[in-house]
Amino acid sequence: MNALRLAAADGATIARRNALKIRRAPDLLGGVITLPIVFVLLFAYVFGSMISLPGMSYGEYLLPGIFVMTIVMSAQITGYTLTQDLQKGIFDRFRTLPMSPSAVLIGQTVSDVIMNLTSVVTMALVGLAVGWRIHSSPGEAALGFLMLLLFSYAFSWVTATVALVLRTPEVFNNVATIVSFPIVFLSNAFVDSDRLPGPLKPIAEWNPVSTLIQGARELFGNTSAAMPVPDVWPLRHAVAASLLWSVLLLVVFVPLATRLYQRAVSR
Repeated sequence: MNALRLAAADGATIARRNALKIRRAPDLLGGVITLPIVFVLLFAYVFGSMISLPGMSYGEYLLPGIFVMTIVMSAQITGYTLTQDLQKGIFDRFRTLPMSPSAVLIGQTVSDVIMNLTSVVTMALVGLAVGWRIHSSPGEAALGFLMLLLFSYAFSWVTATVALVLRTPEVFNNVATIVSFPIVFLSNAFVDSDRLPGPLKPIAEWNPVSTLIQGARELFGNTSAAMPVPDVWPLRHAVAASLLWSVLLLVVFVPLATRLYQRAVSR
């Protein structure tokens, strides 16, 4: 119990440190928010006029996908910041302090949840400006936002693990960009997965990003009875599957990232 309290207290200290760093380097947050805003405007006003959906507007279909795209991109800051700290030798300084070994990763991922909350709120305001509306109850909408933030926290541990393996900011940025764009675009973020050709359709249907987007659409009420019902389990039970994905990512990547961090600071 004392170890848990120590880890929580040290993690809170690191989270405050990282939050101050983001405030002093607003370009990190600005870069993460700007691209999704561009995608909202591009797809809503350019492609949205050419894409028709039965029973709903394309803008309402689009915004949950943009939310998920935003948190996937924001989570990459966890890995980028960790590689920077590794390169600058800051972990060596932490090693000399009487602090919990997991505090650095806990603090980093918690501070990124705060940043993700900021980016999601910004995207919600942009969505309201282009016609997106929530048609569900306040409780369901709150659960939708909490589900997004939980997944963003879990995905931050994934990027932390990748960063501790790659160890340099340049390589991490390249790998993260190569991986994140296919994850988002091979999903139901912008078009229904039924419209994807050949082997891309099952990939999109079983993509955890598609599951999260479908769950967000259901909780925000951005669905239509006129649209086809998904015939695969993750999309038919999207909210439950999204929560299971978040728990699975945490169970796998929290101990893995902690082990890699301990190995990195012991060199």
